[in-house]
Amino acid sequence: MITHEVWLTRLFNTYLAGIGNWLLALFRLTATDTKQPWADFVVMQLLVAAIMIVLFLILRGSLSVDKPGKLQHLFEIVHGFVSEQAEEQVGHESSHHVVLFETLFIFILFANLIGIIPMFVSPTQFVYVPAGCALLAFLYYNIVGLKKHGFKYGMQFVGPILFLAPLMILIEIISHLARPMSLTIRLYANMFAGERVTLVFLGLTYLIMPAVFMGLHVLVSALQAYIFMLLTMMYVAGAVSEEH
Repeated sequence: MITHEVWLTRLFNTYLAGIGNWLLALFRLTATDTKQPWADFVVMQLLVAAIMIVLFLILRGSLSVDKPGKLQHLFEIVHGFVSEQAEEQVGHESSHHVVLFETLFIFILFANLIGIIPMFVSPTQFVYVPAGCALLAFLYYNIVGLKKHGFKYGMQFVGPILFLAPLMILIEIISHLARPMSLTIRLYANMFAGERVTLVFLGLTYLIMPAVFMGLHVLVSALQAYIFMLLTMMYVAGAVSEEH
């Protein structure tokens, strides 16, 4: 039984329930209620992805060297900021990974902020979405580490002293497995708490305090997107480091 359902999710469940059940069946899953297979966090993710695609299509169609528009200026600032951060963390190979960093940053930022819009919710306040982003970051940095170093990538788990290798392997495995958990909990907890606080104050007053907490929500949303991106950069930097 769905306890909360935004209007867009209700539309999906009314007109696209068959598609939702079909998609679940592909992964051998079954909805608790086959008449309501769509959850808020799934629909909100699709909405964020659609907004990003439309926005980038508009941006691509309006790119200009001579007369760049405001949207182009904005994304040039974002690209320059992310590229600078990536260069500081990853080094000269950062350009190979900027696309992932920017995508994670913009997706998480939009997913965090969409909850400010009335009748929408932030998908990142549901643990599944931060967990998915964290799993993507985890898989990515391990894949690029293996791609660059091959089987030597595993030497980082052994440590510099051979007789301590069994202990170091255990410690490193636990450390690496804790990374996606840390990314997930940090983003989920902050967004969930932010949403609850904003809703509480919206119920108490309708002008000054909600505006203050909505401004704080915007700040927290941007900060959490940045922290998630920065930690992903650090993990990639460790994976591609020549010290291996």
